[in-house]
Formats: sequence, C-alpha cells, structure tokens
Amino acid sequence: MKSGFLRALLALAGATLLAAAPAQAQQQFITVLTGGTSGVYYPMGVALSQIYAKAMPDAKCTVQATKASAENLNLLQAGRGEVAFTLGDSLSDAWRGNADAGFKTPLKKLRGIAGMYPNYIQIVASADSGVKTLADLKGKRISVGAPKSGTELNARAIFKAAGLTYADFAKVEYLPFGESVELMKNRQLDATLQSAGLGVSSLRDLATSVKIVIVPITADVIAKVGDPAYQAGAVPANTYEGQAASVPTAFVQNFLVTHEGVPTDTVYKMTKAMFENLDHLVAAHAAAKAIHKETALVGMPLPLHPGAEKYYREIGLIK
Repeated sequence: MKSGFLRALLALAGATLLAAAPAQAQQQFITVLTGGTSGVYYPMGVALSQIYAKAMPDAKCTVQATKASAENLNLLQAGRGEVAFTLGDSLSDAWRGNADAGFKTPLKKLRGIAGMYPNYIQIVASADSGVKTLADLKGKRISVGAPKSGTELNARAIFKAAGLTYADFAKVEYLPFGESVELMKNRQLDATLQSAGLGVSSLRDLATSVKIVIVPITADVIAKVGDPAYQAGAVPANTYEGQAASVPTAFVQNFLVTHEGVPTDTVYKMTKAMFENLDHLVAAHAAAKAIHKETALVGMPLPLHPGAEKYYREIGLIK
C-alpha cells in the first residue's frame, strides 16, 4: 500500500518537473544584427550587446555580422534576431514593402526603438583616378556595397539623381567596405561609395595608404533624390588624412529597431540601458556622439515598440 502510494507520488513529482522544465529552459536571447565588421554597425553592436548583458545578466547576448540594413530587417521580420541597425530609407521601404529595395511584402512585425546617428554617404576616389566630381565617375571602376544593402540603395538613389546609372561605369563591384578598400589599395578600383558614420575605419585605413579625394554630393543632387530621408550635410575637414577642406555630401539617419515578438520589459530595459550608457557606445565609435534621447523619435517611420514607448513616457519625451 505504502509502496504504491510512494510510486504514485514520485510519478506525480516527475511529471511536475517535466512540465516545469520547458519554462525553466526558456532563456532570453538577444541577438544584435549589425553589418560588415569594417563598418560602424558592428563595433557599435558589440558595445550594445555588452550594455544589454550588464543590464540583463540572465539574457544571452550575441552579435551577428550581416549585410546590414535590408538583411537585418528581413531577419527581424522572420524572428531571427531581436534588435538591429538600419538606415532610415531602408526602414521606410521595408515598412511599405518596396520590392525593388529587397522587401517583397510590407514587414509589419517591425517596431522602432530609437533614432541613432546619421550615415554620411561618402564617395571616395583615389587621387590618381582623376575623379573630382560625380560626372567624373563615368567610365571608372567603383564599389557600391553589398547588393541591396542600405549602402547600395543609397548608391542607386544618388547616382540616379546625378543622371548616372551603373551602366555608365567601367566596372561595378558589390563589396563590403573593407574589401572595397583593399581593391582600391591594389589599384583595382577607382572609387568606393560607403554609407557610414564619419571617420569610418575602412576609409581611415584607405586614407593612410593612398591619397584620396572625397567626391562632393551637392544640395541640388540631394533635392533630386526626392526622398526626405536624404538630407544635406558635410564631411568636415580633417575627418580623413589629407582631407584639408570640408566636403558637401548627403546623410541618412540610422535607426535601432526590433520586432513585435520581443517582450515589452526586454525592450524597455534595452532602451533604458542604451541611453544610460552612451559613453560606452562613444568609446566603441565616435559616430555615437550624435545619439541623443531628445532626438530619438525624430523621423521614426514606423510604430514604436511598447517597451521603448514605456521608456520615453517615463522620461517625459512622450506625454
């Protein structure tokens, strides 16, 4: 009698443990989707993951190198990542479902966290190429970034506004920043277009190896793009070695985004931790100096995640 009761009790305890096991095994994963390792997204993503890990010690935080904006947004939509960097024009295209930009259908699971820093569209040619203007790029060899990446979409928009098509170039390479620079060092390319924060490591590396020219993108060209995401800016003098004067160019805001399946409390903690540790991001890359909570919602082209909204209400940014 007693042994039968004991067996039943043990069986019940075992079933209870088994039922509880999945809940105990559910760990919070935070994968930060970035870009190529020679860009700005990657080192900033590493810094973000460190901030998240400290704020949420029970979460497993990892960083994934990607082809940047378009790939990041498609991965988020598929639930294969929790937070990602993206260019603002790519984000708008994803929310609307622009097939030409790599989004066959609207990515309606995406949610906003914060506006970050501007990506400057930097067209850099070797001095030996003779390129000084956008028109001079005709017949030259150029790299425009990974196919349908945010950088490559920027390239299409700027060249179209300047009256150029890829057919006007002698050669078009679709390569990440670091590989583009190596080809320029070896005189296999004349120019590279890189959409990144000012002082991006790939272009700093290039400028220390060969004499460079930053090709101006003027206000009239930017106006012809016809997209409010593109704004007029400048690459300040001495951003790169040998660059004595400020050069006009275009910039597009970057955003940090997530998807609707990430818990509200997780996104709240991520948002709060980031803004309370901006010095850590600045240490990873100087582009983070442009990140401010006061401008975090400017130009956000999609709904905020409830977790981010909770933080902004808490600090009085949303009434």
